[in-house]
Amino acid sequence: MNTMTIVHQKDIYKCAVEHGWWEGLREVPELLCLVHSEVSEALEAYRQGKDAKLWEELADVVIRVFDIAERFNVDITRVVEEKHKTNLLRPHRHGGKKC
Repeated sequence: MNTMTIVHQKDIYKCAVEHGWWEGLREVPELLCLVHSEVSEALEAYRQGKDAKLWEELADVVIRVFDIAERFNVDITRVVEEKHKTNLLRPHRHGGKKC
């Protein structure tokens, strides 16, 4: 039997607040750098062949994004759903880039 636990951005943010991560003003550039650092850690895990660590670091990326979204009162799930709808309408490999 599978049980599914859904973590909401409000819970992510509450945890960050309780652990002292919002005790001062944090500007958007700093917050984006923190997301970037998690992506970099995921890349390093991949390079080292540490699959479990790769997925853990990608989870940290999502956690950071949820935390930031809640801080700015943005329903990121709704934004992702809307962006996905836009992407469904785009042509194959839109923009003509190689990757």
